[in-house]
Amino acid sequence: MTSVVCFLLLIVSLMSCSHGKGLWAKYERPEQVLNSAATSETLRDAAAIEGTDSTGFGDVKWQEVFTDPQLRDLIQQGLEQNVDIFSASANIQKMEEALKCARLAFLPQVVFSPSGTLSKIVSGDNRGDWNKAYALPISASWTVDVFGSILATKRGAEVNLEMMKDYKHVTRSKVICGIANCYYTLMMLDRQLEILNNMESLTAETYRMMKLQKELSGAKETSVASAQAAHLSVQAQIVDMKRQIREVENTLSNLIGMQAQSISRGKLADQSLPENFSTGIAVNVLSARPDVHAAEMSLASCFYDVKKAQAALYPTITISGTGSYTNSLGAAISNPGRFLVNFVAGLTQPIFMNGRLTAQLKVAKIDYEVAEKEWRQTILEAGAEVSNCLVEYNCSKEKSDLEKQQVEALTKSVDYTMMLYKMGSSTYLEVIAAQRALLNAEISQVTDDFNKMQAVVNLYSALGGGKE
Repeated sequence: MTSVVCFLLLIVSLMSCSHGKGLWAKYERPEQVLNSAATSETLRDAAAIEGTDSTGFGDVKWQEVFTDPQLRDLIQQGLEQNVDIFSASANIQKMEEALKCARLAFLPQVVFSPSGTLSKIVSGDNRGDWNKAYALPISASWTVDVFGSILATKRGAEVNLEMMKDYKHVTRSKVICGIANCYYTLMMLDRQLEILNNMESLTAETYRMMKLQKELSGAKETSVASAQAAHLSVQAQIVDMKRQIREVENTLSNLIGMQAQSISRGKLADQSLPENFSTGIAVNVLSARPDVHAAEMSLASCFYDVKKAQAALYPTITISGTGSYTNSLGAAISNPGRFLVNFVAGLTQPIFMNGRLTAQLKVAKIDYEVAEKEWRQTILEAGAEVSNCLVEYNCSKEKSDLEKQQVEALTKSVDYTMMLYKMGSSTYLEVIAAQRALLNAEISQVTDDFNKMQAVVNLYSALGGGKE
């Protein structure tokens, strides 16, 4: 009894020593990483534009961001059938099972191994009776987590589970925003195709008019050839636009897990997305972004790997016991059975392990330093991504407003030039140039309208949008 008390006192002493050395320490966020990231040029707060604050945009449900019913159906279908999301969910289930095992490691291991023998002494004519021996042993062993190795393993499993959940969130966000971008791309191409069809009719009329003038008044052949070339150029652009539409439809079909097919969609002018975002973003908001949080969980996992490597340098204490109900005690066999109980406590201290334990500790510390720098870099990249989306949105909005005025002016220019040409006060080159300028301006306006919408979608993704 005295030895057991002394052993327990030894365990308490070792536990207090390990706690003092920080072997049981819990991961704490290195604030210097956030502070250094906050000084980055891409994360400095700027003057806010009147309107919605972009800080909480990533917390909005995707159904509230994308209000088009057909787009909602496509996104829902993609979330249900996307293979990457299924794989992410499976990885979460595996991490949950690993966490259960890590938690159960604190409990003793119990083994039940019954056995029995039947023996008889046979010597010449002297035949004895059969001897029956049996044992019903239950053995248990418990590794005392004096230096926090099991605790570090359990905490490491917890952060790995969080990291897998972050990866699933990132995958969801990519699927949602990828489908939305493809959908808006199709509507942009539809609008550009509509513009090209209108311009094709206009250039066809110009070509017909110039051929008629050549027949009636002897207009130059060059004017007819130029009008024909302009008309054929628009027709070629129409063919190319149809090809692009088909390719995007195939891409979107793949995203939603379907065979290549035609996609039902609305019109670009009918779409409504949030507008007017602030240009500043706080670093603590970025630190909650799924991929940034996953990088921090990777850092925490490395932290607990260091703790496990440190604990491996200290003794391992194991307490085991055996309880058996048996009728066999050594060479004697008796009936009925008796209980036999045995307790053993052992301590194993590594002394020389060929440098393996020390090397493991050094490697774990290096991995921690690398993970810390990768976390900081992820924050910086997230800040730059958000900044780029905000800049793209504001610039595209400003350009679209200017191009709208430009289209209105060029539309008048085409009408006036055509009227002057019919009156003989303008040349065919001026007519063709005016039509080409109008076409380019209309295409540019549609492109910038799309870029503005795409910037909103990418900003939603950059702020970690798409939560379940």
